[in-house]
Amino acid sequence: MESIKFASLTLSPPPRRSGMLVKRWNSPLVTVDSAAHSQFFFCKADLPAASSNIPLPNVRISCRVSSSVETTTWASNLSTKHWILHSTAQIENIITSSEDQSMWEACKQALSAFNFSDEEKEKILGKAFGLVHSPYWGEEREKEVPKLEKVNGTLDYMRSLNLSDDDLSKLLKKFPEVLGCNLEEELKGSVKILAELWSIEGNSLRKLLLRNPKVLGYNIDCKGDCIAQCTRCWARF
Repeated sequence: MESIKFASLTLSPPPRRSGMLVKRWNSPLVTVDSAAHSQFFFCKADLPAASSNIPLPNVRISCRVSSSVETTTWASNLSTKHWILHSTAQIENIITSSEDQSMWEACKQALSAFNFSDEEKEKILGKAFGLVHSPYWGEEREKEVPKLEKVNGTLDYMRSLNLSDDDLSKLLKKFPEVLGCNLEEELKGSVKILAELWSIEGNSLRKLLLRNPKVLGYNIDCKGDCIAQCTRCWARF
């Protein structure tokens, strides 16, 4: 339910003139606070004189609308900053040796072709290799330092599926965990199943992967008898 609050806004009186009585007038400031629609309306008006003996400035009405977009943007920026601080701490706890740090930077460099920011690269690699929590893995993913050979091997294989770098950029944003999937058993296995059971290959496969890239990580089929691994089950296809 919307709540309406009233407050007073004092208008400055006109210049004092000799022999004249000057009064102050209050105009309402109305704030509409809605749980469903977070918009705030600020309006102020110069009220007309109640008496011709009391001169007031010309009447003007001005309104300003501040939509929820500003609040949403602020919350989004705050969430991003929180993720950067939190994830950076998690990653630093795992990648401690100079060798691991060198490998981590090399893997970030492998993603440079997709014009990701440093924060996006760390988020993708972190989610793919368990350094940052991802609901996709549940509790099964062990934390590991990514290896350049594995990252490049996965990227090269996906390029062989007729996916351009622009396609891969979109795919990695949707499904960063793909870099942490097993290339032989999961990625190639899923592509083989799609071709043999549904004849999905070539451009049809490309369109499917852009629409639903998580299919590359499907590695079980509960056949309707749920085993609580829904993020990786063919029953969702």
